[in-house]
Amino acid sequence: MSYLEIKNLYKKYNTHGSELEVLKGIDLEVEQGEIYGIIGFSGAGKSTLARCINRLETCDSGEISVGGTDILALSKKELLKERRKIGMVFQNFNLFDSRTVYKNIAYPLEISNYPKSQIKDRVLETAELVGLTDKLDAYPGGLSGGQKQRVGIARALVNKPELLISDEATSALDPQTTLQILDLLKEINKKSGITILMITHELDAIRYSCDRMAVLEGGKIIEKGSVAGIFNNPKSRTGALFAKVFSEFQNISLTEGAGI
Repeated sequence: MSYLEIKNLYKKYNTHGSELEVLKGIDLEVEQGEIYGIIGFSGAGKSTLARCINRLETCDSGEISVGGTDILALSKKELLKERRKIGMVFQNFNLFDSRTVYKNIAYPLEISNYPKSQIKDRVLETAELVGLTDKLDAYPGGLSGGQKQRVGIARALVNKPELLISDEATSALDPQTTLQILDLLKEINKKSGITILMITHELDAIRYSCDRMAVLEGGKIIEKGSVAGIFNNPKSRTGALFAKVFSEFQNISLTEGAGI
């Protein structure tokens, strides 16, 4: 059953008097409860696509349906309510340095008129889910990169969304911390059944977390299917490049492991 459906999505920007077309007819279906990967090089349109899904950016034409709701048809008031069902995790964390971990996690509840009497319980529940119970009084400046991203994930989850968009969420992290964050996302997906759209340029993140994926190039989805199918038998130039890089990386890792 499709939870996220995108049809014929276009988006362009006006820059210095000229038009730059960033998304060029995106078609995509993501099933409810899956972790779906979108991979592409820098400039492919990945972040613009992420921001169009919850209307942080307004597309020029097309259709976006989230859980059966036409996102593009919503009024401003309706959109604010619907956005609570869509959590976003960003590469640069986007935390408030002047607020504690507790206050950072609580922020989405505070601005969405969540009952004040229930905020503490919800924050504590979410902090426990992401392994931050002992850091609630800390400030972001005293946290590691992985801990900061856990705060970002907690803040994205605190409103109990049905869709989580991970926009390059592990790109600023070291490999070990990346693996920990990916394990956390997989655990959250398994426990809650939340649908996760993982947008990244990291090969390992897609291979480790997703069963299905799409390849984005120049604002178009040029290939989609199973992760294994695309990496083992890519049909596009970009898919082939990613598969080649991944294969070379694996060979280097094996060589280093053998002490050669």
